[in-house]
Amino acid sequence: MYLPGKQFSDRVVAWQAHSGRNDLPWQNTQDAYRVWLSEVMLQQTQVATVLPYFTRFVERLPTVAALAAASQDEVLGLWSGLGYYSRARNLHRCAQAVMAEHGGKFPRVADVLQTLPGIGRSTAAAVASLCFGERVAILDANVKRVLTRVLGFGDDLALQTSERKLWAAAGELLPTVRLEQTMPRYTQGMMDLGAMVCLPRTPACGRCPVSSDCSALRLGTPERFPVRTRTLKRSALSVWWLWMQRCDGAVWLHRRPSTGVWASLYCFPSFDSRDALAQAITAGLGTDAEDMPAFKHVLTHKDLYLHPVRLVVPQAAGAAMAGRWFSPGEWPGLGLPAPIRQLLVQACSQPKEVDG
Repeated sequence: MYLPGKQFSDRVVAWQAHSGRNDLPWQNTQDAYRVWLSEVMLQQTQVATVLPYFTRFVERLPTVAALAAASQDEVLGLWSGLGYYSRARNLHRCAQAVMAEHGGKFPRVADVLQTLPGIGRSTAAAVASLCFGERVAILDANVKRVLTRVLGFGDDLALQTSERKLWAAAGELLPTVRLEQTMPRYTQGMMDLGAMVCLPRTPACGRCPVSSDCSALRLGTPERFPVRTRTLKRSALSVWWLWMQRCDGAVWLHRRPSTGVWASLYCFPSFDSRDALAQAITAGLGTDAEDMPAFKHVLTHKDLYLHPVRLVVPQAAGAAMAGRWFSPGEWPGLGLPAPIRQLLVQACSQPKEVDG
């Protein structure tokens, strides 16, 4: 495995200063709360998607103390649509731990940050290096791609032994001087290279500041790195949703269990079949159920085939199933799965007229 010298980190730092991303709302600050929040939001999520969520989140909850004091429903409501909802639950738990165990201040050392709920090794290193200048490596998906190509690292990253070797190599390449200035630039530069230059399928090698160090470029096969043999096994599931709505626009929702898909979010009553849904519609709710167009929703390991069945009911109707009515002023603030929020935003403002 080829290991570049000190010039590697110098080039990354210099490139980041003049060509990297320097105007994102969580940059140009040593506020660990904002940096940590952005790092969690950016896990498996593009910057363009995160930007409006980050802005709304910090407007409502500008400090770790405000986040710790918020209800889980408020946090999930702000997160709704961003996906991977365990991140939001861990975010809330982490803020409470920072307040209870660290006096409301994030620890300055990655090893201690990693003991907090939901903070893994790479996120801890990002906060410690970006905010406090600690000499510690990050290894998110983008950085893995950059490093495996530069190093010609062909070991299978599906194996823990290979990942440990890459962590060790990443540590060897870190800056060694003026760490308070160089470590934030270097860490951000590695993320920027992966996001802007060293792309998965069409890397812009001509614009890369470390192309002269790149083993994969010399081999002529940058796209074959990183190597990971393990593939995700996908499954599929069909779900029928009973979308009950009153004439005043209120909708019937129930909170899902604390584990599983969309844990702790509010959802329409769900059924395994159209027949099971029909049997659940109790007397007095009406029978004019409308089958809406089915659609596919893609999760990380599963494809959901969703079948909304809309039923507009009389004003005074109740339902003999778990949940309650939420008014048009209430449901927007709840944690809702993205497809439910989209359905409600599109249609709940124009409820169907019902006699009686």
